[in-house]
Amino acid sequence: MTTDTQLSPEQYQQKMQRRKEIQAQRLAEASQEKGLIIVNTGNGKGKTTAALGMVMRSLGHGFKVAIIQFIKGAWEPAEKAVLSQWENQLEFLAMGEGFTWETQDRERDISKAQQAWKKAVSYINNSDYHLVLLDEVNVALKLGYLEAETVVKTLKEKPESTHVILTGRGAPSELIEVADLVTEMKLIKHPFKEQGIKAQPGIEF
Repeated sequence: MTTDTQLSPEQYQQKMQRRKEIQAQRLAEASQEKGLIIVNTGNGKGKTTAALGMVMRSLGHGFKVAIIQFIKGAWEPAEKAVLSQWENQLEFLAMGEGFTWETQDRERDISKAQQAWKKAVSYINNSDYHLVLLDEVNVALKLGYLEAETVVKTLKEKPESTHVILTGRGAPSELIEVADLVTEMKLIKHPFKEQGIKAQPGIEF
């Protein structure tokens, strides 16, 4: 197989011209607009971080955004402090009480997840909100705090233009099936698990 470095300048230009034409055709054909169901899952880091990038873009365009954090909530994330400057556009609700090994109370965890879901539904169904981020909701689903069928039903009935991002490892197959975009973060190396390096501000929180 010939690599780009082996091509003459003329051959490379011709190749890039063909690629440009293909991309232009794809852009022309992709004319539909719709609110997307986006799932960030997998064992690797970066699921919430990637979602927050979309949050920032939406805020930059002047859209209203809601963030509901499941599981998390026992501490104040630095993201909340940064995003507070968009208080007229953003609702940021941390409705969990921490990880399951910290709370050690399954019934209370389920109750908190149900409360968070009820709040999430109110934002998903409110067409004023361009983007709704359900952070760590996949974990709540995996642990059985929420029913996948209930979540999928709400997503199918959401306003046409609303985007919803669902993060957390262990996304159920029902959610993946209904999603428009699914990204799996793959863990290759981890500083805490493999090197004993503690969580650090600006990186982990």
